[in-house]
Amino acid sequence: MTSKQPEVCDVPDIIVDPSTTPNVTYKRGRFFGKGGFAKCYEITDIRTNEVYAGKVIPKKLLLKHNAREKVVQEINIHKSLKHPNVVGFSGFFENSGNVYIILELCKRRSMMELQRRRKKLTEPEARFYLHQVLLGVHYLHERNIIHRDLKLGNLFLNDNLQVKLGDFGLATIVEFKGERKKTLCGTPNYIAPEVLNKVGHSFEVDVWSIGCILYTLLVGRPPFETTSLKETYQRIRNCEYSLSKAALSPEAVNLIRRMLQSEPKARPTVKQLLDDPFFTSGYMPKELPTTCLSVEPRFDPAILAKHNQSAVSIKHPASYIPAVGTASRRPLTQVNQIDHRGDHIEAQSQPVGPTVMENSFKHMLMIKEQLTNLLDKPNLVKPNNSFLGEAEDPAAQALFWISTWVDYTDKYGFGYQLCDDSVAVAYNDGTKLILLANETDLQYIERDGQEHYHKMLSYPASLSKKMKLLDYFRRYMVEHLVKAGGRRLSKESDSMARMPYLCHWFRSRNCVIMFLTNGTLQINFSNHNKLIICPLMEAVTHITCDNIPHTYRFSTIEREGCSSVLHKGLETALVKVKAMIATTQPTNA
Repeated sequence: MTSKQPEVCDVPDIIVDPSTTPNVTYKRGRFFGKGGFAKCYEITDIRTNEVYAGKVIPKKLLLKHNAREKVVQEINIHKSLKHPNVVGFSGFFENSGNVYIILELCKRRSMMELQRRRKKLTEPEARFYLHQVLLGVHYLHERNIIHRDLKLGNLFLNDNLQVKLGDFGLATIVEFKGERKKTLCGTPNYIAPEVLNKVGHSFEVDVWSIGCILYTLLVGRPPFETTSLKETYQRIRNCEYSLSKAALSPEAVNLIRRMLQSEPKARPTVKQLLDDPFFTSGYMPKELPTTCLSVEPRFDPAILAKHNQSAVSIKHPASYIPAVGTASRRPLTQVNQIDHRGDHIEAQSQPVGPTVMENSFKHMLMIKEQLTNLLDKPNLVKPNNSFLGEAEDPAAQALFWISTWVDYTDKYGFGYQLCDDSVAVAYNDGTKLILLANETDLQYIERDGQEHYHKMLSYPASLSKKMKLLDYFRRYMVEHLVKAGGRRLSKESDSMARMPYLCHWFRSRNCVIMFLTNGTLQINFSNHNKLIICPLMEAVTHITCDNIPHTYRFSTIEREGCSSVLHKGLETALVKVKAMIATTQPTNA
């Protein structure tokens, strides 16, 4: 079998904007990915150190019919937009080889990665994100712009999980009232029936796509998805989808049904959607912790009870601040009552669906299957110099991994620090305690998986000894193993944060194996290489001895090959995950 080799990067390390005086100069950084005509990189303005996303389009790809005109239209539309929920446009220029579009960098990538890691979101989260999507689309529609390619992959997130609409390559302007566009365009799982039927379309196609987005976030898969493109299109034409088995509120079901109407005129406008009961009668957080990119958050029932008393409706679509409303039901199963003074009332835990052990076992089986399928492929090992940076996919990188650890299990337990600077201890009695990076919030996990949440100034006396041990581990790691960082300020959203934690670990002759509750498998080798496998993203991050991460999807490795070092590491990972499965298999499996 022959493998197609990655292209040599045709984007220079130093990029000069010839249209400016003096010339603005950028340094090319990490490769982010590619799609359609363009490749995307992190780029840094050398003079100001401002970091952007650089969308690079080779001119040789613009020679085809209408290709350049489409890029010009994309630039003209995007540069005319300025809104908190639209990716910022900073400029564009071209040289002899490429067209460069300079955009706001959204470090938390797209909602596609969020959905792949989480599968399904809670309704408060969906409200938080969808409200922002609607505000951005309302802004477009007020300016007679149809996006025409709204999907999770084109909804980007910044550090505050603020949604940014991006990729205006298929966007179009409605030139006169009642104009119907005839171009067949869009993404299969989100495309509206009137586009497929070529009967003319307008703003309503964006509403249809938003309906598909909400369904996907709440159910865990697109509404019309099948293994056959032809069958998917047929289901779209017939508006054939199911909500019968989805555990959704009546408000969520009704909103999805309002948007997924075969007849475009039957769909509400974006402004009408903002006043839908799904938003006006359900709790919507003002912000979310970044941990919810990987782990379901929790919501304080005292706050939910407060919002049961009075609803606040969204009346002004131009308003950016998310509104809050009443909560007709508890959206999550694990909660903690803490009032606004920070005094501990009582930590509560309620039964969850699958246990931590069952979920961990499912993730182990996923890793085993993925690695087995990958390593069965012949000729995977390629010369190191052929596996270039553009084969990497940083968006698939695991969000949490263990940056350092201390094994003191002969007396107390296993201490570790996560990459976000939170510190935890897995005690010998089977309990766990986590101090979040803000050094204010605590997460305590009992042997049976019940979770309790406390504050540093108000934890129960029963945890005093374990808190002293955690502080001992923390000080040791800060002083001897990692460089001390500045104290992180506590945010309101931290009270909703839940951290993944270590649920399995063991040592062998040449490595340490650690497994987190979000499915991340980490192997630290004695030669200081690390492998971090994320089964939900079907990807591996190889952190080399120089501490530089390189992330590859398994599909890319299958297609392009990999280095001998990475290949050997994956083989070791398969052996170790089989060993974990053998020792942790649930009795009912």
